[in-house]
Order: sequence, then C-alpha cells, then structure tokens
Amino acid sequence: RGLACEGTISNSLLLFVCFGNYFLTAMKFLLVFDFDHTIVDENSDTWIVKCAPEKKLPNGLRNSYQPGHWTEYMGRVFVYLGDNGVKEDEMKRTMTTIPFTAGMVDLLGFIGENKELFDCIIASDSNTVFIDWILKAAGFHKVFDEVFTNPAAFSSTGYLTVQNFHAHHCAKCPKNLCKRKVLKEFLDKQLERGVSYTQIVYIGDGGNDLCPVMFLKKDDIAMPRQGYTLEKKISQLAQDLSPVECSVLVWSSAVDIMSYLKLLIKK
Repeated sequence: RGLACEGTISNSLLLFVCFGNYFLTAMKFLLVFDFDHTIVDENSDTWIVKCAPEKKLPNGLRNSYQPGHWTEYMGRVFVYLGDNGVKEDEMKRTMTTIPFTAGMVDLLGFIGENKELFDCIIASDSNTVFIDWILKAAGFHKVFDEVFTNPAAFSSTGYLTVQNFHAHHCAKCPKNLCKRKVLKEFLDKQLERGVSYTQIVYIGDGGNDLCPVMFLKKDDIAMPRQGYTLEKKISQLAQDLSPVECSVLVWSSAVDIMSYLKLLIKK
C-alpha cells in the first residue's frame, strides 16, 4: 500500500495506474449493442412466428399487445405456440436461421480478435434463450462479456416462458427494461472492479436505445442505424436545440462500425 505507479504500452492503448491494491485500466473501450435490427437484421421475437400454424398469429392475439408491455405479449405468443405443439427443437432451428445485419459477422469476428481492447455487452428487449441460441450457433457467444435481456426458460411442459428483466422508474422506457439503468449499473460494477472506459460506443436502432444514448458523455459515441427510429429521435433532439452530449455516427452496414473501431485503436 502507498505505492503509486504508472506505465504505458505502445500507442497508449493501455494505461495502467495502480494505487496500492487497486488497478485502474484506462484506454479500454466498451461496446454496447442492441440485438434486434442491430446484430440481427430482424426482430427475433417476430421471427419466431414462423413456427406458428400458417406462420401467423390469430388477430385476437396480435391485437392484444399494449404499448410498453411487449414482454407480456410475447408470453402469450409462447403459450399459443406451446398450445399448438411447437417444441423447443423446432423453435431453435427457426431462430438460428435469422440473418445477421450486413457486415456484422465480420465485425463480431474483428471484436473477438481484439478482446484485450474491447469489452462488449448486449442490452436487448429480446430474451436469453433466443440470443443464446443465435450467438452460439454462429460462434459469437464469447465475443460478449454480458447479455442483459429478459430471462427466458422452458417449463416442465415444454412451453417457453419469459419474464421482465427488471423493474425501474424511468417514464421513457418500456416497463420491463431501461437500458440507461442497465448501462449505469454495469459501469458502476466495473468501476468497483477497477475497470473504467476511455470511450463507450453505443450501437443500436430503436426508440428504447435513446434513453441510454442520452446518458452518454462528450467523449462517447452513439452509432444509430440509418433510417431507423434511434437516428430519427437523435435528429429530432438536435432540431429542438437539445442535442445529445455524445458524438453521433450513423451506420448502414456493420462495415461502417468496424471502420470506426479500427481508427479508434490506432489513435
């Protein structure tokens, strides 16, 4: 204790500052990914409807969705699939055919090869079963350090069940998931472990990605998908003269994201 030391590695990629038994790692980057329409090019929750009879849901079930209560709606969808004899194996086969967005396979491969520089998490309104199936089938589950999404499991009768990820008091977000709360709690936990990030890169597309983007600071960067809700909401904030604090870089292919990350690690 009482020892203070500093050391740098070439290109200032890693800077270690140690005080006693505490080590702070700087110049490491946190990548935060949404899942649906970001990592995969579809909505995983609606993709599962391919398993339903005639690949569609009855009107009464479809119309039962209430804004902000998507997880409860999906619970009813899973009951309908179970009632119609759809088993786990069929669901898994269907989910693992979901396409990745353009360039995403290469991007995740690049991140996996540079894990010493990037911590990588998912914050998604999908569920643990779907994301786990999709990432493992493609060999990308080790790219991500943590996945924050609605917990799901198969019951003893073979029905898929899903629960809300957490409770929160954010009026801007669906009742089951506030991604700002997820991000803040993750950063606090990492700081307790002695890990802080030089920059957070937030990659998403949806309206529920705006809340965490508004939490980002001036050194961070939001990467909204071109033409999707998040980009439109960020643009509207700028027009209203209340822009987000972080930088904004729009992407249409994951190649755009990889180009930025390659520049980042060369600085």
